[in-house]
Amino acid sequence: QTRFYPGAQINAGNVKKLKSVFSFQTEVRESMETAPIVVDGVMYTSGAPGDVYAIDARSGVQLWKFHRNQDKRNPYQINPSNRGVAVLDGRVFFNTLDNNVIALDARTGRQLWEKNTADTMQGYTMTGAPLALNNMVVVGMSGGEGGVRGFLEAYNPATGEKLWRFDTIATPG
Repeated sequence: QTRFYPGAQINAGNVKKLKSVFSFQTEVRESMETAPIVVDGVMYTSGAPGDVYAIDARSGVQLWKFHRNQDKRNPYQINPSNRGVAVLDGRVFFNTLDNNVIALDARTGRQLWEKNTADTMQGYTMTGAPLALNNMVVVGMSGGEGGVRGFLEAYNPATGEKLWRFDTIATPG
């Protein structure tokens, strides 16, 4: 997650030969603050408030789109961004602004499961991308500017079962 490309295929001698192959227009009205993830020739990207796109990375053709409206919108929500997806074992994972972790089938875009992590009306929001590793999906909360206690949670990627929770801000005492 350092945004550094370690490969040798693109270098100072050939970078000037790169050219655009396609462009893709989303329906996202807010800013796109996400780096696409490419797995097996499919590019996955997301946008606020709850859109995920699967695009053929060779042709630019949209394979599927998933859209989810927010269940609740906190009137004090200040950052409507979605910063990306994670991909693991044929599933695409993303977070919503009203604090849901959602798993989609990577081939079809069909929703597999959804878990709510916190009440958005208390000031919690999820703008960061999930992290998929070691057979778990880890998510974290935003909202420190609203006075909420931060935490991380991990979920089973196949079932959505919560595996653990770690409070990043200690309770009083």
